[in-house]
Amino acid sequence: MEQLLKITTVPISIEFKVNDARLEQRSGTADLEISRNEGNFTIRSQPIRLNMDTFEARDSIRPSSAKSLVRDYFQKGKNAAYEATATYAQEGQILLSATLGDDALDQIIKQRNTVNTDYGLDFIPKAQPNINWSKPNMTIQYEMDKLNFDWKINKTGFEFIPGSIEFSITQQPDVKIEYVGDPIYVPPSANPNYTPAVDIKA
Repeated sequence: MEQLLKITTVPISIEFKVNDARLEQRSGTADLEISRNEGNFTIRSQPIRLNMDTFEARDSIRPSSAKSLVRDYFQKGKNAAYEATATYAQEGQILLSATLGDDALDQIIKQRNTVNTDYGLDFIPKAQPNINWSKPNMTIQYEMDKLNFDWKINKTGFEFIPGSIEFSITQQPDVKIEYVGDPIYVPPSANPNYTPAVDIKA
């Protein structure tokens, strides 16, 4: 009898991938941050300073203070008193020594009208100005720029990666059934190669 069916079995296909365990070392990194502080340059100059006090010199020319005025008025009054006392003493002496016939009053009047030709020669100002001075000064200050370095270092380390097994199915299992016989016609007379049966009668 001829075989009509062909059965084919397709097995499953599995692929294995094994990853070994390993120890990895991480390299360290270093970050550098740089900041800058700007410097400065300053110059301070103090020029010479001259102090001049001319109060005493001006006061000797023209007294201006109350103390000087009082002192001058006192001196003038004292001199006037001395001069008046001397004049009165002199005129009294003339009157006491006068004799009959002398014109003592005329002599006194002439003496009073006599112009005083005595002049006091003096130089002014009598006091010199007080002068003092301070030395000049110059200060120079220079500060250089500053650079700041900030290091951030990450230390090295080790990382352990465990092993693993990977399964990959490359082909699914299957069963293939194939009909290998001749086609079956219904009715049989539809077969192009149909041959009718012959009845053989005895």
